[in-house]
Amino acid sequence: ERAKDVISYGKLSGAVGTFSNIPPEIEEKVLKRLGLKPEPVATQVVQRDRHAEYMQAMALVAATIEKIAIEIRHLQRTEVLEAEEPFTAGQKGSSAMPHKRNPVGCENLSGLARVVRSNTIAALENIALWHERDISHSSVERVIIPDSTTLVNYMLRRLTGIIQGLHVYPDRMKENLSRSYNLFFSQRVLLALTEKGLTREEAYALVQRNAMESWKRRKEFKETLKEDPEVTKHLSSEELDGLFDINYYLRNIDYIYKRVFGE
Repeated sequence: ERAKDVISYGKLSGAVGTFSNIPPEIEEKVLKRLGLKPEPVATQVVQRDRHAEYMQAMALVAATIEKIAIEIRHLQRTEVLEAEEPFTAGQKGSSAMPHKRNPVGCENLSGLARVVRSNTIAALENIALWHERDISHSSVERVIIPDSTTLVNYMLRRLTGIIQGLHVYPDRMKENLSRSYNLFFSQRVLLALTEKGLTREEAYALVQRNAMESWKRRKEFKETLKEDPEVTKHLSSEELDGLFDINYYLRNIDYIYKRVFGE
């Protein structure tokens, strides 16, 4: 909406913007019918900072699409495999390796985002025109504006299709959490120890020591903590069990969804 507002300006104020051969009333009337606002200070053209901002908005949309695409690509990695973009019957993941299921759609979106981003450089270069206007920007805009708008439209449509057909693997997510030895609960343990009277530095050192031990021994973090008398001196076995409740981290999920999508 901001980009649309910034770009919705026009001019009909003569060759150099001084209304030498046309009154301002005509400009206002014509632009109003076109759904545009008069450019406050125009030369032969509307200042190109507006076009540059519009192109940057396109680049931001493309960058967000790329961010989502990269997340899916990482989630589809063999060692993660928590989600996977659609893979239709007969589709080839690799021309050389038949076993592969590459995220080609998301890879495509990542590449196209670079094109849209690079077009903003050309748009910024178009701002500094000679005096009232030279024509150096024209050839550039004939390429970058239709290219970027068309690409972003295509990217949005393709990403929508990928998300609609996304394969999600909850069991794999649980498996990956388990493979972490539940070390992600370390912050809860840290805060619980500070509530028991330890300084943050003392609690941090105690939790970190046990976390490193869990990594080293490949042992569940909670069990490592329960074996440490320095921990159990402050937290009972029941208290530690309560700290390792995954639902604690999910308690505000519905609120977040409502904040984004409304009721």
